[in-house]
Amino acid sequence: MRLTFKKHTSLLPLWVLFFMASSLFGQDTKTDTLQLIEKYRDEAIQALQVQDFETAILSLNDAGKLANEASTLFLKGDIRYHIAELHYLLQNYAKASKEINQSIAFIEPLDKQKELSRAITLKALIFIQLGRLAEADEALKKADLYFTETNDEKNRADVLLGLGLLEAARNNFNSAVNYFEAAIPVFQAYGKNYHLAQAYFYKADALLHLNTQNGGEVLTSAKIAAQKAKEISAKNSFTKINIDSYRLLYHIALRERQFALAESYIETYERRDDSLQQVYLNAISKGVDAESNIVEMQKTIDTQQNDLDKKNKSIIFGQMTTGLSIALIVILSLLTLSLYKNNNLRAKANNLLQDKNVELELAKEKAEKASLAKAQFLSTITHELRTPLYAVTGLTHLLLEEDPKEHQKEHLNSLKFSGEYLLSLINNILDLNKLEANKVEMEKTTFNLKKRINDVLIALRKSADDRKNKLHLEYDESIPDKLVGDPLKLSQILINLIGNSVKFTQNGDVTVRIQKMEEKKNKVLLHFEIEDSGVGISKKKQKSIFETFSQGSLQINRKFGGTGLGLSIVKNLLELMNSKIHLESQLGKGSKFHFNIAFEISEELQEDKNPRNIIYDVDYIALEGKSILVVEDNKINQMITKKIVEKNKMKCMVADNGMEAIKIVKENNFDVILMDIHMPGISGIEATQKIREFDKNIPIIALTAVTIDENLDDFYRAGFNEIIPKPFKTEEFFEKIYRTMQHAKSALSH
Repeated sequence: MRLTFKKHTSLLPLWVLFFMASSLFGQDTKTDTLQLIEKYRDEAIQALQVQDFETAILSLNDAGKLANEASTLFLKGDIRYHIAELHYLLQNYAKASKEINQSIAFIEPLDKQKELSRAITLKALIFIQLGRLAEADEALKKADLYFTETNDEKNRADVLLGLGLLEAARNNFNSAVNYFEAAIPVFQAYGKNYHLAQAYFYKADALLHLNTQNGGEVLTSAKIAAQKAKEISAKNSFTKINIDSYRLLYHIALRERQFALAESYIETYERRDDSLQQVYLNAISKGVDAESNIVEMQKTIDTQQNDLDKKNKSIIFGQMTTGLSIALIVILSLLTLSLYKNNNLRAKANNLLQDKNVELELAKEKAEKASLAKAQFLSTITHELRTPLYAVTGLTHLLLEEDPKEHQKEHLNSLKFSGEYLLSLINNILDLNKLEANKVEMEKTTFNLKKRINDVLIALRKSADDRKNKLHLEYDESIPDKLVGDPLKLSQILINLIGNSVKFTQNGDVTVRIQKMEEKKNKVLLHFEIEDSGVGISKKKQKSIFETFSQGSLQINRKFGGTGLGLSIVKNLLELMNSKIHLESQLGKGSKFHFNIAFEISEELQEDKNPRNIIYDVDYIALEGKSILVVEDNKINQMITKKIVEKNKMKCMVADNGMEAIKIVKENNFDVILMDIHMPGISGIEATQKIREFDKNIPIIALTAVTIDENLDDFYRAGFNEIIPKPFKTEEFFEKIYRTMQHAKSALSH
């Protein structure tokens, strides 16, 4: 008994090695099979990209045969998915439906939600072609939920395409166009050219259905989309879309009454479509033949399997011995290599850590320098822009007051609009930097909210009309008429939000809602909503849309323009007002911005004291004959300011610099001085300080292109009574002069 035990014990290591070698051999065989399946699958995908359907169907049949023999469910499901995709492209929808159901049955038990959602999306597309719209809707919602939760923008674009096809099948063509437009930038970004061509084609088709309702502009858009689809498909050999594009162009040419061109398009379409149908039939026939051959081959394989098993047993021992030797050599080599690499990696990691610390220090210094450079650049550029812009707006104002001819008036109004737009852009940059630097303070004045909102809507009416949008106001009439807050900043918030909705909506609706949420004693909490039916914003972009200079995508920036400052300003202003902006949006279905603000309720309404809606309270007659000194080094600006002043029958004298101004003030009496800040020699601040040494009472107003780094308190400490930023509105200009003179007169009387 002892001898037998020792004998078996000595054989134990050999049995272990035998089973190890057997396991390694089995793994190698399985790996080879998987690689072959993937090779056939990749060949099929490449063939599909160039519409080589016969090669694709044969490669997929080969891959499917091997996948059926393999034990991996995922590969079986993946091959069935591509077979379903192939038959969908061949318009063989019954076969496609059968294959996608098998694919889902294989993938569903596995924890692969992304692949399952992708298969469900394809199933929905097949349902749409089969007219099973309710089932397609349910499948698309299921896929959309997963891709939205995982921020998978690339695959969600396929769902958007499906939703567009579903809406088109339901004759909701406006909604369908929104879905296709939402998908197009994503397909462009990820280089999905076939889907991009599809999206342009379906968009053109949907727009053609809208044309009878919306006129020639929509027909032009349809033509552009059809040409895009044709160009992309021709460039990439997408035969089906390229041929179908001729059908769309035929309908467009008919509506444009280009009958000869229409006849040419329809002849090309019919000739090529017949050839394509024959290609489809040949490919399907090849597939049927291949499947039949597979059945016959399977019988042959079964009869020969026993012989192969017997032969395999005779060579297994030799293979195991060889495999065992190789395995031992590989294990020893890997152990040696691992020790060597570990030592090297440890040394490299230490060096890399030191290098990274140095890089971080340098990056910090660069960031600080960049921040300072940004502030200096914005300070300089805004000042340099305001100075010539003052000449543009000032000369435009003077020319408009000189009774121009009607055609000249139209050009001058366009020039005035462009100047005001540039000024708005500069002010946006200044506002944003002031907000980020915490230099903005809230004002408290009494105002009428409904009137403010109506003024904003009137200002944006033309932009809405240009985009064929309708503006709607839903206003809670129980809101008190007299509120206390900062109406200018509220108007700025609403103009940015409503203007944003108008810009990203075409042939749609923009609705403004204001509701009272609660009212306690002398306070009221209001809820504001701005909702549109535009292109919408993806979940991924919703997280960054309120950041400075951020827009939905590069394509959106090119299509709609803008700087991406508006929403950032809105966010910062609302935070100043102890509120927060919220966004709800879905691609293709529009967006909704909403926020809450608390206001005090006032007993007096200052705006009611101005029944004729006069914004600036100026006694122009009282200004007549008053003497004014303009201190300005720019000759054009001198001329503009002098003419504006003299048109109001005031006496005006000009000084070219600060030193000359001091001398003139000593020798003459003036009612008010307009002082520029940035001048050669001494600055306007220094000149004012020297004037104050011998004249404490004369009103001095800074007339300057204020920059973001200038602290306004410094102006008042230097002796200025008021500040007028250039360029200015003429009414505001005279209102500040009049008010400053009145305050100075009142101070002297006391």
